[in-house]
Amino acid sequence: MLFLSILHPSFIEAQSDQQFHLRTIAFYNVENLFDIHDDPLTHDDHRTAEGKDRWTAERFKRKINSVAKVLSEIGREVSQNPADLIGLCEVENYQVLLELIGHPLLKPHNYNIIHFDSPDERGIDVALLYRQDAFIPASFQSIRLLLSDRKGRRDYTRDQLVVSGWLDDEHLYLIVNHWPSRSGGALRSQPNRVAAAKLNKHIIDSLQQLEPEAKIISMGDYNDNPTDSSFKDVLRTSAIRVSDEEDGLYNPMEKLYRQGDGSLAYRDEWSLFDQIFFTRSLLDTSFTTYAFWRARIFKPDYLVIQEGKYKGYPFRTYAGGVYSGGYSDHFPVYIQLLKRVN
Repeated sequence: MLFLSILHPSFIEAQSDQQFHLRTIAFYNVENLFDIHDDPLTHDDHRTAEGKDRWTAERFKRKINSVAKVLSEIGREVSQNPADLIGLCEVENYQVLLELIGHPLLKPHNYNIIHFDSPDERGIDVALLYRQDAFIPASFQSIRLLLSDRKGRRDYTRDQLVVSGWLDDEHLYLIVNHWPSRSGGALRSQPNRVAAAKLNKHIIDSLQQLEPEAKIISMGDYNDNPTDSSFKDVLRTSAIRVSDEEDGLYNPMEKLYRQGDGSLAYRDEWSLFDQIFFTRSLLDTSFTTYAFWRARIFKPDYLVIQEGKYKGYPFRTYAGGVYSGGYSDHFPVYIQLLKRVN
């Protein structure tokens, strides 16, 4: 655990240095982290050596190296360690996660995995990585999102992963999401994301009924922006710290989005689909328990295309169907929690 000596913004007027414990919680859409083997039960044929993407062992190894490099550096600007909790999406299976945490950049930090296979047609899942010296899981389950297409047929998508555990000595809940895509158009696909938001809200409400002051953090690639209906009308998130709704949800990513920041770009328009929001029980300005400090988008130069038509975009693995050897089409996001040293 890092003993961080900083001047927190809320203490600027007092001009008094404070010491804090710091923990980092991150989320990263790793853009199709597939192994090289064909799974007959999913549509992963492109990501094989014989498939359209020519997904070879060499390319897979480079992808693992790339993702491990990113995960090993998130939050390091104020910490000696990488993120303590990391939500991931677009991972194919448990085996690729084992390869990832066994990488030399991550292995010393003693990560473990929480993962379930989702019914998604492409075989991509969500997962949670946690540093075992920071977090002890108590329970975890995969909550199914049931969708139907316009013809009433089952539309298979990702589950929502719910984890309960102890961050040091404090009880915490985490939900890892990868909501339905905008395939077919944002408006046409919107009902699917509204359904995902309703499920997320139901999970949060159920946890708060059991534990009214529960510290709940929801993270993921939502395929919606912080100002979209799924957030503002269903989840009722807010970017305002002080609120009369004590059971409301605070979304620090909304402020970043309104400032023009984003985690992915399409046709020169930035979106912030990758978000982390949480219950207001994490807005304790006394910092006697873990509380929210700040939110960031992680985008060092090596994750960014530096020249050409797509200058400033995320440096992705494939672009226009052509292998480019980059990292992902999304930037990671993270939040940091502080607790005053006793």
